[in-house]
Amino acid sequence: MKKLYISTVAAALLFTVSCQHDFENSTEDVVVTSGEANFSKYIALGNSLTAGYRDGALYADGQNESYPSMIAKQMQSAGGGEFKQPLMPDNNGGLLLTLPTGNIQIADTKRVITGFSGGTPTIAFANDNKAATISNTVLTGPFNNMGVPGAKVSHLLAPDYGNVQGILAKTANPYFVRFASSPTTSVIQDFLAQKPTFFSLWIGNNDALLYALAGADDTVEKLTPADQFGTYYNLLVSQIKTSGAKGVIANIPNVTTIPSLTTVPYNPLTATLLGKGDVNVGNATIDQLNSSLYGPLNQILTALGAGDRIKPLSKTTTNPLLIFDESLPNLGNAITTAALASGNPQLMALAPYLGATYGRARQAKSTDLIPLTTSASIGTAATLPPGIPASLSARGVAYPFEDKYIVTSTEATAIDTAINSYNVIIKKAADDNGYAFVDANAKMVELNSASGIQWDGVRYSAKFVTGGAFSLDGVHLTGRGYAIIANEFLKAINTKYKSNLPMISPNSYSGVTFP
Repeated sequence: MKKLYISTVAAALLFTVSCQHDFENSTEDVVVTSGEANFSKYIALGNSLTAGYRDGALYADGQNESYPSMIAKQMQSAGGGEFKQPLMPDNNGGLLLTLPTGNIQIADTKRVITGFSGGTPTIAFANDNKAATISNTVLTGPFNNMGVPGAKVSHLLAPDYGNVQGILAKTANPYFVRFASSPTTSVIQDFLAQKPTFFSLWIGNNDALLYALAGADDTVEKLTPADQFGTYYNLLVSQIKTSGAKGVIANIPNVTTIPSLTTVPYNPLTATLLGKGDVNVGNATIDQLNSSLYGPLNQILTALGAGDRIKPLSKTTTNPLLIFDESLPNLGNAITTAALASGNPQLMALAPYLGATYGRARQAKSTDLIPLTTSASIGTAATLPPGIPASLSARGVAYPFEDKYIVTSTEATAIDTAINSYNVIIKKAADDNGYAFVDANAKMVELNSASGIQWDGVRYSAKFVTGGAFSLDGVHLTGRGYAIIANEFLKAINTKYKSNLPMISPNSYSGVTFP
């Protein structure tokens, strides 16, 4: 099980405020009209957010509360047709595929809250993280919801994206394998083959998100350059244009503001935490760490004019994580030289290790982002050279967290800059082609505001667990969160095409589930 270093109060999940709400239309007494649009064949293109992914998995109940399925229900009162989704076989999620090497589970089951300890939720995988059903049997389509978890913009154009033989090489997507019309097809080909009369497009999030969740480590995931994003996005929209369908396009929320990157504090280390058995620091105490590591390093770094990088730990206040920052000048050689010259036998013995390990190390700052997944790795043991004390192996405590675990402030700025460029491209594509436009980024800003968003006495925010809008992975929405987004799409459609599709009550859908 994974315990998150956050403070939550279960009772605060939903609380009453005034009866005002942020949406113009109620769901009652609305004369539904299609206006200038034709909703008879609505197809949704996108990624996991379109598919209804939540709690770290794709599962049936989540799919049934996807925002396109909500929109389709409103459209059915204005000439909309059937909306078919490639439903998962159960509510545990997880993908178990038959590959040439045998049956392989390649995706986790959903996350669930199993209890609370001191107000902090304990989050584990459903079904002990064992997917029970082989999931690469091709389903009988075609399907109206063509959201493909994990897809970037370029992937919707890629041939062979549904070929199970390409899973291990990452040229294919296991979720698209389930409903592709053939192994050689692309998402856009299957979209066009259905001859849609109306479409929605919400794609591009993963071009920045996957990079951010990988700690902005480009050896794990790469941030799509803005010019490349524009090339693929405009090509995709030009292909959609050939269908003749009207539609709605959404931009990308700023991924550095989602709960997955804003929940875990930069400074979770305390004297109590250091003494816990699940933190792999042996018998080390703050005094021992200060005398053997933090104190000497601070002295050496101060002499080198970089004393602010690492300071001794406090017994009375919270302490920041120790991280690697590739943007810093490498002081490794200077640290090694100073340690050898110190006359301290322990430092002299550790000198090569100190230089190699702490040359670009620093303590985290409030502007650094700690992914939720990093929480479970605080204090886990890194591999050390022989002869180095085990107390120096604890990640984030005595050993700097590697690049993939942390988004530094410099990296966060680069991600924000890229997303701003993406959103300029998306807005221009919508305007140039006459499509309705959803400013999903503005809605995320609203969710992050102090007042949040409210509907009939219930307030929603971007707070993890208690905010009601985000699921347990901190990236994807709950049913209620997807309903908030669905309303943004409906408003944009109504404005652009003079239709009168009624709004949805987010309170009617599911939020975070407590044990």
